[in-house]
Amino acid sequence: MEETISIKDIYKTLKKRWKLIMLLTLIAALISGTISYFLLTPVYQSSTQILVNQKQSENQLDSIQIKSNIDMINTYSVIIKSPAILGKVIDELDLDQSVDQLSEKITINSQENSQVFSLTVQDSNPSQAVEIANTVSSTFQKEIKDIMKVDNVSILAKAEVKENPTPVKPSPLLNIAIAVVVGLMAGIGLAFLLECMDNTIRDEKDIETILELPLLGSIQKISQHK
Repeated sequence: MEETISIKDIYKTLKKRWKLIMLLTLIAALISGTISYFLLTPVYQSSTQILVNQKQSENQLDSIQIKSNIDMINTYSVIIKSPAILGKVIDELDLDQSVDQLSEKITINSQENSQVFSLTVQDSNPSQAVEIANTVSSTFQKEIKDIMKVDNVSILAKAEVKENPTPVKPSPLLNIAIAVVVGLMAGIGLAFLLECMDNTIRDEKDIETILELPLLGSIQKISQHK
């Protein structure tokens, strides 16, 4: 005989094990909040904007030149994170990290068909994130003239130190929200697992369900009076 679970059975299980479900949810939220607020190192972000635009003797650019500038951004993204640029940045700022470590902090983003791209740096020190972003941009602007033999890079916007910088990660509220969902799902799953493993007979229905035997009759409880 196949056992089917009705909505009523699900409700009874959730109602019966709600304390367990809430406990696991609370524990998950507390663990996530503790890790996010006290154990993870805050990371700050700073960005600069760079324009790729070949300087012309005339006051206009043809479409071929503009496309060439746009295509050049992919090449520049690789050059920016190369030892030729980052090595000089490390020396200038006296950073205690390798080229690879510094490269991991840098992200290059560009929009389609745009001659402008952004250089973003993430660091645990907000002031250092600004300093690295500006130094990488200025070093790249200077060195690209010798590397590519072109003068088509301009810095549109420098990174600035904010009065009250806000870390971009971790995001405690988001982490706690995810932990609540995970804890809730784990609690519900454990509740149904415990219910499936519980073979305690409490009423007539349990006899039919667990023992798979028909109920022939029942004996009423007889109270004893002195």
